Amino acid sequence: MSNSIDTAVFTTKFVLQDKKLITYVTHDIEDGAWQFFSDDCFDDFEIIAKIVGLNEIMDIDPTLKELADMEPGHVATRKNIKDKWSIKKIE
Repeated sequence: MSNSIDTAVFTTKFVLQDKKLITYVTHDIEDGAWQFFSDDCFDDFEIIAKIVGLNEIMDIDPTLKELADMEPGHVATRKNIKDKWSIKKIE
C-alpha cells in the first residue's frame, strides 16, 4: 500500500475483536483514508469504529497486500478469503 506501515486506518470491532474476515476495503478519494470492513451490518460507525496501524491490519490479513496499488476512489470486495479481490471505481 502506498502509505507508511504506521499509517492509521479505519476498521471495526468486528474485525479486531470478533476476528471477522475483511471482505470490503475502501480507499477514499477525499482524504486517501483506508477502511477495512467485514460483512457485518451496523447503524452507527462511531460505535463500532476502531483505528489501527496499516501494519496491524496487514498482520491480521496478509492477503490485503494484494490491494497495495489500489488507487484512491476505489473499493475492493470478496466473499471469502480464497476469492480474488474485485476492485471497482467508487461511483
